[in-house]
Amino acid sequence: MIRTQVIGNLGKDCTTNQVNGRNVINFSVAHSERFKDAQGVQKEKTIWVECAYWTEKSGVAPYLRKGQQVFVEGAPDLRTYTRNDGSAGATLTLNVRSIQLLGASQRDDEDEGTVSKGASLADAGVAMGSDDLPF
Repeated sequence: MIRTQVIGNLGKDCTTNQVNGRNVINFSVAHSERFKDAQGVQKEKTIWVECAYWTEKSGVAPYLRKGQQVFVEGAPDLRTYTRNDGSAGATLTLNVRSIQLLGASQRDDEDEGTVSKGASLADAGVAMGSDDLPF
């Protein structure tokens, strides 16, 4: 099995759908790296990872909001497609097995810190180490 780990910030609020009686929570995570090019100029590169979290419970969804920093782990899936102009395209999707909320979201100040920082979310949707999460 190939396992991929990503730490980054959500680019937008998640969406939740039901497929064959199971919940799938979709969200995108941006990971940015800063580096200097050959001329010594500071550059930044951002990679977007589309995430699909298949779960029986969707209690984590309210916490997966734009700006929230997360650690996600799962199996990568490369999907290819053909663009409207006929050219080939590809997207990296992560089939998420575990999610951990890291730090504060950008909206925490507005919500008076309702996100439980550092809460770990198991595959079953059970919060480990936090009584604040409803799953």
